[in-house]
Amino acid sequence: MAEAADFQGMSASPARRWLRRTGALLAGAPLLAGLAQLPAMPAAEAAPQTSPAAAASSGPVDVALDTVSPTVPTDGDTVTISGTVTNTRKQAVTDARVDLRVGSFLNSRTALDDVTKRTTYQQGVDGTRVGGKYVQEFSKLTTGVSQHFSISVPVKKLNLGSDGVYQLGVSVSGQTAAQPYEQVLGIQRTFLPWQSDEADTRTKTTYLWPLISTVHLTAETGSNEQQTPVFENDDLAKELSPGGRLDQMLSLGRDLDVTWVVDPDLLASVDAMRDSYEIKGANGTNTVGKNQAVAKAWLDKLEKTVQDKEVVSLPFADPDLASLAHNGKTVTGSLSHLKDATEVAADTVKTILHVTPSTDFAWPADGAIDPSIVKVATSAGADKVIARSDSLKETGGLPYTPSAARPIGGGTTAVVADARLSTAFEGDMTKADDSVLAVQGFLAQSLLINLQDPGNQRNIVVAPQRMPSASQAQTMAQALKDLQNSTWSDSQELSVAAKAKPDPDATTRVPSASAYPSALREQQLPQAAFERTEEIQDKLDSFQVILSDSSRVVTPFGLAINRGMSTSWRGRAEEGQAFREGVQSYLQVLTGQVRLIEKSETKLSGRSATIPVTVQNNLVQGADHLLLRLTSKQPNRLKIGDGPYYEQQIKVSGGHSQSVKFTTNANANGPVTVVAQLYTEDNRPYGPAVTFDVDVNEVTPTVMLVIAGGVLLLVLAGFRMYTQRKRAAARKAEEDRELDEDDENAEDLNKAADGTVDTENTVTTDSHDGSTGDSASGAGTDAPEQPSDPTADTAPESTDPSGAGERVDR
Repeated sequence: MAEAADFQGMSASPARRWLRRTGALLAGAPLLAGLAQLPAMPAAEAAPQTSPAAAASSGPVDVALDTVSPTVPTDGDTVTISGTVTNTRKQAVTDARVDLRVGSFLNSRTALDDVTKRTTYQQGVDGTRVGGKYVQEFSKLTTGVSQHFSISVPVKKLNLGSDGVYQLGVSVSGQTAAQPYEQVLGIQRTFLPWQSDEADTRTKTTYLWPLISTVHLTAETGSNEQQTPVFENDDLAKELSPGGRLDQMLSLGRDLDVTWVVDPDLLASVDAMRDSYEIKGANGTNTVGKNQAVAKAWLDKLEKTVQDKEVVSLPFADPDLASLAHNGKTVTGSLSHLKDATEVAADTVKTILHVTPSTDFAWPADGAIDPSIVKVATSAGADKVIARSDSLKETGGLPYTPSAARPIGGGTTAVVADARLSTAFEGDMTKADDSVLAVQGFLAQSLLINLQDPGNQRNIVVAPQRMPSASQAQTMAQALKDLQNSTWSDSQELSVAAKAKPDPDATTRVPSASAYPSALREQQLPQAAFERTEEIQDKLDSFQVILSDSSRVVTPFGLAINRGMSTSWRGRAEEGQAFREGVQSYLQVLTGQVRLIEKSETKLSGRSATIPVTVQNNLVQGADHLLLRLTSKQPNRLKIGDGPYYEQQIKVSGGHSQSVKFTTNANANGPVTVVAQLYTEDNRPYGPAVTFDVDVNEVTPTVMLVIAGGVLLLVLAGFRMYTQRKRAAARKAEEDRELDEDDENAEDLNKAADGTVDTENTVTTDSHDGSTGDSASGAGTDAPEQPSDPTADTAPESTDPSGAGERVDR
């Protein structure tokens, strides 16, 4: 970033301030004499690639700072610096002494950067000792043993001059057996911002406070009507719990004047945790989530916090704009997902937090832009792109840091965040020393911006890393609190900074694609990620049209598609790929719940018959708008309906199966292949086809004649048997009648012998053979049954025709 080597307007300080400080300047003459030997700085300065925090302690004795208080002293304050010294040599250090050193007066941001790069003690450059009683002595520093120190010095003893930033060092001197003379064995450098009075013109500073997390929700839901959400793990609960990263971000941000930048996916995920939810198990068995209270408490606190604050919403799941621009825009439909993610963002935030967010801002990873990124970023409706000054670099030799807003053409505004301030807290802030150095460096950079051109008020934006750790958040909050209490900076909302009048001399030229950082390009989502996303979308399009309630599927899978393009997958390629594969696999499982049941070979006899085909629906909702088509591969031999194929519309309730019958007509014998396939109403195949063989055994006319002749013979034989039986029955009845008459004649003869014969009924007999007259004229030749013959075991056969289905005996 371009800046002046010297502060513009420094000589314009009021006379009263100059007079009041004359004594301090005279007392600091040796220091200023050393400063006069510093080389002049160039008019333009480039932004560094590292944090503005000072470099690690140099020397065999390590010096670590625990506190610098106050961080920005004023007249009458006492500066206290505490920390530890640790001997890393194998030899003990004797007669050790810890001193404070006031070093160079830093007249530019580049000069501050140079201090952080210094690795060895440099006499004169690293300043002179404050001396006096403001030291701490140790008779011996044992190897590997840390010793605590604390030194308090009144500000007036530091001999500070003009407002600005001073190098402040903590050095350790001593001697060893090998080197028995006093020498500086270690030093830690930091910065002391010095602003004794209120600045005439204050810098307007906007700080983005991001509430963003990685992807936690899967596309899966519990197998029930309630659609219980399923989380990849329970890590989100850890972030929300007291002391967790997101809990810290919320608790610390409540007391700060910041612009909240939220990912709606985080809000939706926490909201899903407030009710019943499940955790995905490694063996396919989910466990029940138990952190509803944690989620509810966090959301309730966030809702209260942001009611009167500015809230900027990113597109849902924070899509990776650079990856879309470089690897995704050639994949059909990819940009439409960004539009969907933007449209759902505002509704999500408003529903959960009850505030209306701004959706006008796009935030590429690390604020790096090129023409294609800007085009993609604004394709979904955003007209402001949050860039960073190490991407949109100053080339016009400006002697100061310009305001953030820059018109870059097409009605788009680039809101350029300051790179040094934005990267101030990216390091490991778990150690107090790192945190202290980061805070002092941040404040020093901010003061230097204001002093570059005191009469020119500028609007500065700070866009930190997307997901600060808990320790980074604590350090950020400390630095912001000190800045908001400073005498040179006022807080400002992002929307106001974006509308501020642009500096006419600030660069507006978007860098070319070749200038995009290679380290960031290596972290991008590959083209294969967007291709898989479109495969999921195509499958989803086919699936949703058959459902009675498509929203139960479209909503979770649409959001899962957005999550698959999240910026949070940068540097986590394997995890991102696994997530997208998981979404695709689960969708495949759901679509497979509506399917055709496999069929074995079917046998048909006759010219026409019906073939049943079964459709099974194992979903919890009904499947509608489906067509079942049956196609004959040899329609000249087997027709289905009126042609080679026939289709019927079907509707299957959730958890049920339905069999559909198709009428067929056979023209020849033999096997015929038949294909059953489900289709959507727009004629797109749904699911795999089922192929089976139909074995046709057609009955020819000749065979029919033979069968008809056989049936006729059976009928004739039955009729003949019927007539024969009827005649036999008639003969038997006649014989029985004659036998009865013979019995009566015999009885009459007996009565005659006894003199009791009834002459009216006497039958004349033949004297030759003794037989009755009737027997002579009868047609039968069998002898009459005797009275002593036994009675028949069975009743006489019926003379009626045989009933249907009865067996006919010959």
